[in-house]
Amino acid sequence: MIIDEFARYAQLEAGRPLSPVVSHHAKRALIDWFSALFPGIGVAPNAQLLKAHAAELGHGRSSLPGQRTSAFPATAAWINGSVSHAVEFDDIFRDAVYHPGCPTIGAALAVAEDRGASGEQLLKAITIGYEISTRIGAAVQPSHYKFFHTTGTVGCFGGAAATAALTGPGNADVMRHSLATAASFASGLQQAFRSDAMTKALHAGHAAWVGVTAGVGAASGITGALDILEGAAGFGAALSDDPKWERAADGLGTRYNITAITQKNHGCCGHTFAAIDAMLDIRAQHRIDPAQVEAIRVDTYKTALDVTGNFEPRTAFEAKFSLPYVVGHALLYGAVRLNAFEDQRLADIAIRALMARTRLVADPDLSAKFPNVRAARVTVQLRNGQVIEQFAPCRKGDPEAPLTDADLNDKFLELASPVIGAEPARALLDQLWHLERQDLAALKLRSL
Repeated sequence: MIIDEFARYAQLEAGRPLSPVVSHHAKRALIDWFSALFPGIGVAPNAQLLKAHAAELGHGRSSLPGQRTSAFPATAAWINGSVSHAVEFDDIFRDAVYHPGCPTIGAALAVAEDRGASGEQLLKAITIGYEISTRIGAAVQPSHYKFFHTTGTVGCFGGAAATAALTGPGNADVMRHSLATAASFASGLQQAFRSDAMTKALHAGHAAWVGVTAGVGAASGITGALDILEGAAGFGAALSDDPKWERAADGLGTRYNITAITQKNHGCCGHTFAAIDAMLDIRAQHRIDPAQVEAIRVDTYKTALDVTGNFEPRTAFEAKFSLPYVVGHALLYGAVRLNAFEDQRLADIAIRALMARTRLVADPDLSAKFPNVRAARVTVQLRNGQVIEQFAPCRKGDPEAPLTDADLNDKFLELASPVIGAEPARALLDQLWHLERQDLAALKLRSL
């Protein structure tokens, strides 16, 4: 059974140090998670979650960074996991159509703090959670994504694997039963992010919560159905048309998916990124006057259009899932960061005018290559008859064009400083880059 292979891998990983390369990428993932977490504090559903769980706050050792309070591990994972998904700046594992950081790190940090773990132990738990969950996600795609939000479903395995690595390090049975129990609670429907609801962010928090409860439960003797992934009525059969379990353990423990993560350069849905990058290249190379644009055509993969083909976004959330909006914003303003979704920008008539001249086309070749390739071609026709075309074969931040460490530092400081202050942000960033040398308590996350 595939769960046995995952458990054997986790057992081996627990008994050996992370390689310097893998450790470095685990730190990149953690830093990027904090970059998404801090700005999420200022938007829904954070305030609503704090209100709902007010009686639980201030108890327990698991921090809510940036909020100067704590909670018991499952509640902290639920809140932090949700908040870190709220502003759409979290990481992606492309082949699984999955944001691994929010559920995996949301769970891992909560449990690690509760248990007084070291930084090295946290990095190892994050790595194990990423490796197992990304492979499960890749095995059930692309059909899984037709109805399900992978971060809510597969994210349960990321949180469960990371938790088991902390509650029962090296214990294969704890890992087996943690994953098996988590599978039954995997959930998250795509309909949740086709409207201005708070539910999409909660998918990530729920997955982190499931991971904590499944992992802690497994360490206390709770058992799960070990054939639940490939069983006749199991996860794969129910949530995928053709799960490829024979490939799920390919390279496990030797080829690390955590080294091939996409880190976002834009604050919106990742399906829009290739088109944004292409438009930014056009803007930089040709310095065109937006008022002279006659038409914009975006050719990309069909799933991108299914998820982001909204021509009438009314709210910040809807605009983050509007390919016409973010491409128009990129042309006008040269970036798509958090301020792209402020009220003033949402009402910008120049953006709306460009949107009205935009056409979206599903390219059959690019559609066939999804999810492994995320590309787009943008064509701009000017009023003088000039036609400018730019193809983006991948997204900036993808493994083929990764953000540098310096890029990640800039992103972290840009997003964290307004929330916790410039100096605390710089101090935390330095500590995170050297996390393997210290205990988590040294971060003093509760005081941020």
